[in-house]
Amino acid sequence: MSQDQTPAASVALAPTRENPPMAPYVAREPAVAPGPGAPPAAGAPPAQRAPRSPRRFILPVVALAALGYGAYFAYDWFVEGRFLVSTDDAYVGADTAIIAAKVAAHVADVAVADNVFVRKGDLLVRLDDGDYRLAVEAAKNKIATQDATIARIGEQIDAQGAVVAQAVAQIGAATAQQQGAEADQQRAALEFERSQKLAATSFGSQQRLEQAAADRARTLAAATAAGATKASAEAALAGAKDNLEVLKAQRTEAARVRGELVTAEDKAERDLSFTEIRAPFDGVIGNKAVEVGQYALPGTRLLALVPLTSAYVDANFKETQLDALRPGQKVDLAVDSYDGRVVPGVVASIAPASGAQFSLLPPDNATGNFTKVVQRVAVRIAVAPEALKAGTLRPGLSVVATVHTRDESLPKPTLLSLFGFGAASDERSAER
Repeated sequence: MSQDQTPAASVALAPTRENPPMAPYVAREPAVAPGPGAPPAAGAPPAQRAPRSPRRFILPVVALAALGYGAYFAYDWFVEGRFLVSTDDAYVGADTAIIAAKVAAHVADVAVADNVFVRKGDLLVRLDDGDYRLAVEAAKNKIATQDATIARIGEQIDAQGAVVAQAVAQIGAATAQQQGAEADQQRAALEFERSQKLAATSFGSQQRLEQAAADRARTLAAATAAGATKASAEAALAGAKDNLEVLKAQRTEAARVRGELVTAEDKAERDLSFTEIRAPFDGVIGNKAVEVGQYALPGTRLLALVPLTSAYVDANFKETQLDALRPGQKVDLAVDSYDGRVVPGVVASIAPASGAQFSLLPPDNATGNFTKVVQRVAVRIAVAPEALKAGTLRPGLSVVATVHTRDESLPKPTLLSLFGFGAASDERSAER
């Protein structure tokens, strides 16, 4: 190397931050691989085996787990899952009663508060009953007055009966008198005939004849008077009987008026009973809108009574799911508010039409453009009584309803039945 090149090489090899100083070059002899069985060279580290990767074990385990889960899921779907029909369009319902006043009055007392449980017959609200108690007393007084009227008419009927009996007796006396007068008239007529014959033969005097004629006329008049007396007595009897019938009719009328008054008293008693508003069934008070001093009119909403022990679930299934649904099928009800806790139930009934048909304005697909929309039909699900006893199901809660549509009378499907073996395949063959 010339002297001109030496400084340049020195400058190029000067140590910098980018070019750290190089270690001094040391000449080494070429390494010779030791033969088999040769001892390791002095100062050489011991030989180490390369570690195996854990991925060789993890991937097969994951694949086997996935295969097992898939097989379990497929088996569960074949045995049970394909028979399940589910919807999340389901809600808890109850036949809530809106308690209202039936009579008009001021509210005197409110015996309940919101969210309290009451039994059937418990007092809820008491209205001012002063006016209704007076109405009951007035109805009772009217009945007492009518009873007195009926009693008076009864006495008049008894008195008129005596008048009738007296008229009958008078008729008897007039009849006897008439008969006596007629006998005297007949005797006088015979006496006049004899006297007339004697006078014609000059055996009787003219005076005797005149006396016989006078007796005949007198007895005839007496008989006529007796007949008139009898007729008068008979007319009096007929009048007495008519008056008796009139009195009996008045008594019947008075009795019927009394019946009307009794009905009025019953109504007054009923109105009085409405001043105490009691629970019609067991339930929980909600939406209380009544306060002491409020004037309640008939029909005024006071509060709501919710029967938690008779709650149910209305699940709105799609029309494509209805074919497999039948009353009596078991249902699993997963309540959202209770962290999906499952409550047993049974399909009670299926609505006769879709919900759209019962809406305020049912759709008319014959007008305007048409877009097919899957309809939903309400299915009433009865909740198990043991689940209702706790009273935890509140109307309006969201529920996921899953219906078990598999026929419980048939054997449970197995893998053998899939290939045409077992009891299930024999059952299908018998059905065919």
